[in-house]
Amino acid sequence: MVAPGFVFGLVLPLLLRADASADVGFRFASYIDNYMVLQKEPAGAVIWGYGVSGATVTVTLCQDQETIMKKVTSVKAHSNSWMVVLDPVKPGGPYEVMAQQILGRKNFTLRIHDVLFGDVWLCSGQSNMQMTVSQIFNATSELSNTAAYQSVHILSVSLTQAQQELEDLAKVDLQWSKPTLENLGHGNFTYMSALCWLFGRYLHDTLRYPVGLISSSWAGTPIEAWSSERSLKACGVPRQGFMPSDLETGPSEYSVLWKAMIHPLRNMTLKGVIWYQGEANVNFNRDLYNCTFPALIEDWRQTFHNGSQGQTERFFPFGFVQLSSYLSGATPNDGLPEIRWHQTADFGYVPNLRMPNTFMAVAMDLCDRNSPFGSTHPRDKQTVAYRLHLGARAVAYGAKLTFQGPLPQKIELLGDMGLLNLTYSQPIQVQRHNKIFEISCCSDHCKWLPAPMDTFSAQTLALNVKSCHDSLVAVRYAWATWPCEYKQCPLYHPTSALPAPPFTAFITNQIPGYRSKVAK
Repeated sequence: MVAPGFVFGLVLPLLLRADASADVGFRFASYIDNYMVLQKEPAGAVIWGYGVSGATVTVTLCQDQETIMKKVTSVKAHSNSWMVVLDPVKPGGPYEVMAQQILGRKNFTLRIHDVLFGDVWLCSGQSNMQMTVSQIFNATSELSNTAAYQSVHILSVSLTQAQQELEDLAKVDLQWSKPTLENLGHGNFTYMSALCWLFGRYLHDTLRYPVGLISSSWAGTPIEAWSSERSLKACGVPRQGFMPSDLETGPSEYSVLWKAMIHPLRNMTLKGVIWYQGEANVNFNRDLYNCTFPALIEDWRQTFHNGSQGQTERFFPFGFVQLSSYLSGATPNDGLPEIRWHQTADFGYVPNLRMPNTFMAVAMDLCDRNSPFGSTHPRDKQTVAYRLHLGARAVAYGAKLTFQGPLPQKIELLGDMGLLNLTYSQPIQVQRHNKIFEISCCSDHCKWLPAPMDTFSAQTLALNVKSCHDSLVAVRYAWATWPCEYKQCPLYHPTSALPAPPFTAFITNQIPGYRSKVAK
């Protein structure tokens, strides 16, 4: 016979563990923490987490010990998760968010403090998004410039991959924080993304209310790793694609980063996304990028809209960086010019019919041949961020400003004069460059020939095409891996200093990009 005291000794720890497990089981989602920024009005922010099946959860928003609102929900049986959508809140703070779980006589409470409401932007991509402030030009000055930006809060997702779509992040490198020298310059290619930070800082200068920045990026990764299986299938991406080992520094398996680093964020209400990726696809499924990139944008939009219960806009603003230049020792046709073109779905500009509500920062003139991190990683992230923020102000916030460089709206062959006349949609500032324009001259076969600049005016530019004695089929601009030196491309908008983007166009088209096919 076992002594009663011994039986009690066995049972008591079991009861304590049951209580402890209930306590541990009630929690916020991994990224809901002190100092977080929640999306402001007109959207409602989503608060969610995990609990005990069947329990009631009450979420309370407080400010200065005054209750602003309460939302009540229950824990779902199949997922052990709970979720509420807050009423829209004006920008500002700080607030406290309290969640209380009640199941029978058991009551557990969670609290997070110093919560702000503002605009939340997700930043993703590969190494040029992952570079930290300590790696860019004027790093010391930039790292010390945080005092005026204490309401720009940052979060950095850990580098993880998964074979199944995760419901919540497995790990966070940097939980929501105010910016400091330490967390902005933590090390090379670790938290926090310099481009993400600078973009948010420029936005804050204009918005004058809180901005939340989430960095989720991994160096050396192709777009296929960030795409869902359904979006890859829609583009006919081969299942057994092989990424060249000289390009692979991060995971290249399809969808593993989507599953681990993007899908778990889908319940969050976002204002928008910025993206810097494409180098890993220059020689990997490059010809599919004009499908995989628009498909990624569409799929992310649908996923975040659904995950946030419709609070994230269905076609939320999506900005990206058109790839910069790098030294590769390759010919002008090594793939980089084509991927730049494919980044625009072969239109040459955004927004367009296949990429609505998008904006682009041209970066081909921000080359850096002396970068200690390799020319693939130019250190001028300030100019990239500034150009991106102009696009965001125009597309996401409706500001009336110039946010993209000049593109020709009319191309006219003046055969009797041996000239090709380009009329631009904006004023142009011209520096002569005799090799950056090329024409496709065809007889039995086609070849690209330089088309030197002839005359120009405020919005027109004439090219000398007398070198072509056969059929003049197409024209292209800046179709090279390294088209110009730092900020010395030949065409800019005169007041905004935004560079003209690269383009290719058939002469019969009149307007570049209206045929989604690169002239060969």
